[in-house]
Amino acid sequence: MQAIGASELIINDRGAVYHLNVRPEEIANTIITVGDPERVATVSKHFDSIEFKQQHREFITHTGYIGNKRISVLSTGIGPDNIDIALNEVDALVNIDFETRTIRAQKKSVSIVRMGTCGSLQGEVGIDQLVAGTHGLGIDNLLHFYTLKNNDEELAILNAFEQHTQITANFVQPYIASASAGLLKHFTEGYSHGITITCPGFYGPQGRILRLPLKMPNLVDQMTSFRFGNHHIANFEMETSAIYGLCNLLGHQCLSVNVIVANRVKKEFSKDPGAAVENMIQKTLGILAGI
Repeated sequence: MQAIGASELIINDRGAVYHLNVRPEEIANTIITVGDPERVATVSKHFDSIEFKQQHREFITHTGYIGNKRISVLSTGIGPDNIDIALNEVDALVNIDFETRTIRAQKKSVSIVRMGTCGSLQGEVGIDQLVAGTHGLGIDNLLHFYTLKNNDEELAILNAFEQHTQITANFVQPYIASASAGLLKHFTEGYSHGITITCPGFYGPQGRILRLPLKMPNLVDQMTSFRFGNHHIANFEMETSAIYGLCNLLGHQCLSVNVIVANRVKKEFSKDPGAAVENMIQKTLGILAGI
């Protein structure tokens, strides 16, 4: 098998993958991703023990244990571009032999769970509530650089969304990927379910107006009103579709869990987002430690 070139997979002097600065033995099979680097310690403080800490740029990794469960928590920074870096490098850590720079014959599948904050697109999904995304629907362009294959249901949802919003007329080509059913089934009690939209920005792409007018001023309302069978759009943020798309392509298990800090329908914002995030962390860690 042909070796992967040094310019394609960058391994530093420590024997670690470049951006994350993590070696293969330093990452667990259950990985929590968070956007905010400061949230890594907010998660790992609940570990019974921590065996490894590392930081390079915005990428911070802590690996430790809750009981006998080994877990890593990794900060990605904001946006699909950072997810492209983080998930490709996580996959390299578990599925590429760093000595020979070749892909391992026996592929490993890890579980990747995002814990993030988001905005609700439904009035009844209130602030401080938790949402587990059944699908990630991306209005960014990351997955167009890969060959993503969809099943019939995903294609039907995507087609209905395009017709409902007419978003492709504005040169936006959305894509869709699903959560892992094996993870999603554990996140039911206390979690709303729905499609999570991933946006390539926080202001214009999420319908916020400061000084610039919007090219698609009705897009947020169209997202709120979208229905296809039992499916609706619950929330939007900036990472989920990239995680779902890459995990599906690479053969990993994935789920995005988000706490609502802003309800865009009711124009409300959480009075204590820190407490809301802490509740999400404790509840989600409790589930992950048991599966």
